[in-house]
Amino acid sequence: MEISIELTLSPLQNDFEEHIIRFIKRLRDSGFTVLENPLSTQIYGAYDQLMPFLTKEIKIAFDAMDTGLIQMKLVKSNRSDYEPDF
Repeated sequence: MEISIELTLSPLQNDFEEHIIRFIKRLRDSGFTVLENPLSTQIYGAYDQLMPFLTKEIKIAFDAMDTGLIQMKLVKSNRSDYEPDF
């Protein structure tokens, strides 16, 4: 099953930028399709491979910061090739 996940990592501390950059770079190095915009990062792939990867990476990100939150939206389909037709 293919999925699409939108992620927003929000470290709640003064050095937030370095944590976000490190997290995004690890996503980029994953081999999954990753798309970014100024507000969030999207990652696409097979559920059974992507979810364990994200579980590990979110734990690494959380361990590196004092306080933070992550928002996730999951869609059951790979929407990486979506283009508006209107």
